[in-house]
Amino acid sequence: MDSVLSLHGIVKSFQPGVPVLQGVSLQVKAGQMVCLLGPSGCGKTTLLRLVAGFEEPDSGEIYLRQRLVSRPGLVLPPEQRHVGMVFQDYALFPHMTIRQNIQFGLVHRPAAWRRHRVSAMLRLVSLEGLAERYPHELSGGQQQRVALARALAPEPQLLLLDEPFSNLDVHLRQQLRAEVQEILAQAGITTLLVTHDQEEALSLADTLAVMDQGCLVQYATPDDIVRHPRTRFVAQFIGLGSLVPGELQEACIQTELGTMPSLPRLDVPGGMRQVELLVRPEDIHLETSHHGTMVHVVQSSFRGTRKLYTLRLPSGLTFAALLATPVALRLGESVRVTWQPTDVVVFPRMQAAETSTDAPVS
Repeated sequence: MDSVLSLHGIVKSFQPGVPVLQGVSLQVKAGQMVCLLGPSGCGKTTLLRLVAGFEEPDSGEIYLRQRLVSRPGLVLPPEQRHVGMVFQDYALFPHMTIRQNIQFGLVHRPAAWRRHRVSAMLRLVSLEGLAERYPHELSGGQQQRVALARALAPEPQLLLLDEPFSNLDVHLRQQLRAEVQEILAQAGITTLLVTHDQEEALSLADTLAVMDQGCLVQYATPDDIVRHPRTRFVAQFIGLGSLVPGELQEACIQTELGTMPSLPRLDVPGGMRQVELLVRPEDIHLETSHHGTMVHVVQSSFRGTRKLYTLRLPSGLTFAALLATPVALRLGESVRVTWQPTDVVVFPRMQAAETSTDAPVS
């Protein structure tokens, strides 16, 4: 499968000595949806603007369909890149109708082709009866679909989405996310999306690009990232669970939550015995017998048909457990739990002076 977008060693700073991006390299294959995911300030929007042609890299190269479009001293303008972009605030023209907004980028095409294309885009985003309305007459979700139709109308080779659902309420965001996913699948468009929403990224992406402090720390499928987070930062930012200290012994790892089998391929650098294990909420089970570890219930909240509890170990360490709603634990109650992990993810024990990007030892 051909690469639509290739980034090679992209570095960008806006202030001397303060890099926003540090050597980012990745490839986006044709038809893929890639999500740039990370906290505010990690560089994901800057990377999107570099791909669009709004910024110039300090070093590195950007290729679209194997055509060099950016390097230091060479920046092909956005209008020559055949890239569509949907901005966070939609950026619709308020004085233009929906039809006029969609055909804005088609002025150099024949009139008959423009009419056909606008009609096709209106059908694609299910706005056929609203072509003569103005943006202020539409809901937020409808405006978002107009912005998407306008970006797709010129048949771009790559679509860029900058936090496209952030201005919507939670219910509408979930609904529109599903609609956009279906629209993009029908269009067969290669897409690069920026988001800080883990649920959004995991539900939409074919591939996740997790960023931290200007670095690309993991580039893999959502399933691979969930099962095998490469760094402590990835595990914690994706919200996969809590980290519990453990001690590596000959055939097992001893933790306050119980004894875990050691992995055959476990290779701890420097003979290190102190490690941390990732505890996922769904791997915690309530124990009705005298077995298991005694914990204290300190917080609870609903998560759909299940309930998320915060539990405290005798040491004071807290972790989360996701239990079915028929289980009703009271705040302050003491219960016993067992931990039955499907995937054992182990990191070296982080010292106070270490960074948050230590790789797992498993």
